[in-house]
Amino acid sequence: MARDIVYFDLETQRTANDAGGWDKKREMRVSIAVTYSTALGEYRIYEEKDVDTLVEQLLKADLVVGFNVINFDYEVLSRYTVLDLAHTARTLDMLVEIEKVLGHRLSLDSVATATLGVGKTGDGLDAIRWWREGRLLEIAEYCCFDVKCTKLVHEHGATHRQLQYVDKFRNKKSVAVQWS
Repeated sequence: MARDIVYFDLETQRTANDAGGWDKKREMRVSIAVTYSTALGEYRIYEEKDVDTLVEQLLKADLVVGFNVINFDYEVLSRYTVLDLAHTARTLDMLVEIEKVLGHRLSLDSVATATLGVGKTGDGLDAIRWWREGRLLEIAEYCCFDVKCTKLVHEHGATHRQLQYVDKFRNKKSVAVQWS
């Protein structure tokens, strides 16, 4: 059977301010989550009521790949499960790996734009506004695009062993990565 890599991202209903600070990510609540499974060859979209099924998919995956999933997405999901996903789901958090090499954080947009020539289509604050306006389809589309960017960045890094990014001075640089 083929290895199942599940690419994952979620959006929230509330900002960190709404939730009472960045230390209360679980209070931000899931609006929409999206996965792409290489074994299934499909995207799946989850609403808050479907989080149990999402967690099940993440736990069954041979590898979950995301960008800032350990310190953000899994923390948001901690509201819905007693499991410590950072330690129970086999996870490659590309942000964590990049930060180990560079000593600082990068945005997915910086890496995707420099590496692939395609950036994100919005940001998390757009998704929260859309949630408040009941525009779930826009959230799902945005989140699917982020998952696709995550997948393409991961595949590029696995193939070429490096990624590009734009630093704070707008210089294009590269960072070596060691993932498969």
